[in-house]
Amino acid sequence: MSSISPGLYLSSTGSYPRVGDAPDLQLLQRTIAALDCGERTTADLLDAQNAVTRGAIADQVRAGLDIVTDGQIRWNDPISYLAAKLDNIELQGTVPFFDTEKLCRQPLFTGAPLRRGNLVVAEYSFARNALGHLPTPADKAGKLAIKPVLTGPYTLGKFSLSGRTENGGSGTPATLEARAIAYGEILAPEIEALSQCGAEMIQIDEPAILRNPGEWSIFERALQPLLHARDKAKKTNRRLELALYVYFDDCAPLYEKLLELPVDIVGFDFVSSPNLGAMIASSGSPKPLALGLLDGRNQQIEKAADVARQVQRLFPRIQGGRAYLGPSCGLEYLSSEAALAKFSLLPKILAELNG
Repeated sequence: MSSISPGLYLSSTGSYPRVGDAPDLQLLQRTIAALDCGERTTADLLDAQNAVTRGAIADQVRAGLDIVTDGQIRWNDPISYLAAKLDNIELQGTVPFFDTEKLCRQPLFTGAPLRRGNLVVAEYSFARNALGHLPTPADKAGKLAIKPVLTGPYTLGKFSLSGRTENGGSGTPATLEARAIAYGEILAPEIEALSQCGAEMIQIDEPAILRNPGEWSIFERALQPLLHARDKAKKTNRRLELALYVYFDDCAPLYEKLLELPVDIVGFDFVSSPNLGAMIASSGSPKPLALGLLDGRNQQIEKAADVARQVQRLFPRIQGGRAYLGPSCGLEYLSSEAALAKFSLLPKILAELNG
């Protein structure tokens, strides 16, 4: 196969297993259980989370990735982790996160949501520092980067409820559109703060839109504050790209509309989209893509040569010659062994492409 490696980056798609059989993962499980029993403190939990986060980052670097995340180790779920940091939001019972076994606490708006401070800036700063203390592989000099991940405003709004407190709850967003826009306005300052801390790429997860294409106008409007925050950062000569990721459902019906959005990168779940590869091979893409070609929910490990053939077909059709190869979604749905094997497969795919 011909070499296409200069513009192909190996990337995480977000989460990494936070529980498992490894000693450090057992430490986190035990600490959480002991905290619930009053036998450990929140400081003990923070130490355990820090240790597992360092391990997740180290695994990604050892596996050969170029773009890593903190594994979202501190996130109990993709919805309540952010919502719990806001005033005028109460967490209710659990609902399934799409068709996965993960359960999410459902946020209830009791008033206009307010930021108490930054949402993931401290976590990003910790992860960036942890990455900086790891030995850099010789072939990755100047290429390693860490990206923060945020659940997008539409998906947050879709999983949230509206309600009123006994005091009246003045200003409570009462509709899906109001909730999504409120989240967009909450997340926009986070984009700015992450950029100021050095983030050059921020991943925005919006899986909910794939199942609700009729709510596209709400989805699009809720993204606007994040795009304005990116543009503000770029006006101060900071490099910043927003990468919009969609997964868990067929992306093909919304392919063209997603590419028309003024985001910088679009990440697709090819596993759930059997016709997407043919569409891209036929019509191409006007912007860089994240190619989610490894199944993030199946323990079976793909064959490097098979994936390489898919990449070879798609890469020449991506304008600008830049793409990010990784899993179809976060890897928290796999065992820690399978997740590491998926990441370790990525350099083998690259080797196939380089002949």
